[in-house]
Amino acid sequence: MKPVIWHFRLIAGAMGAALLCAAALGTGSVALGQDQSAATAKDVIFARKILMGMVGTNMDEGDAMLETGKIDMAEARDHSDNISMLLMSFPHLFPPASNEWKPNVERDAATDTFASPELWTRFADFYQMAATASKAAYNASRARNPDEFKKFGAELRQACDTCHEKFLKPQ
Repeated sequence: MKPVIWHFRLIAGAMGAALLCAAALGTGSVALGQDQSAATAKDVIFARKILMGMVGTNMDEGDAMLETGKIDMAEARDHSDNISMLLMSFPHLFPPASNEWKPNVERDAATDTFASPELWTRFADFYQMAATASKAAYNASRARNPDEFKKFGAELRQACDTCHEKFLKPQ
């Protein structure tokens, strides 16, 4: 696929994911032109958890195919395409005000962040890692055969694991 078309697909996917997150937050399309100051840091944290949950669901399907060796190429491509689009949107759900991680406190799994504070001080690195993972997912979505899917699926898993090691604080 030509780079221009790839970028258009990513922009369209990012817009779709943003609208999905807005709908999940109850703002709907009516609020797109309105003052967004009513959204809180907890709202954006919740939205990014929804988006990452969607990435996780699609990753689980791809990982299962890779682990069992039973790769349905049409399904593998669909899941990878979803992941690629979602990951292009993901970094945009980390405004500075959502840097609320605190050590040694009980967290609400839905609205408290598990993102490391280093994510905001190294945001360019985080952004690049998300783009790299998105590109690996995109490549997997274009795999011509199971061997290509295995290659790009492994690259995607590695990209995700590396980002989580650097920027996710479980507690």
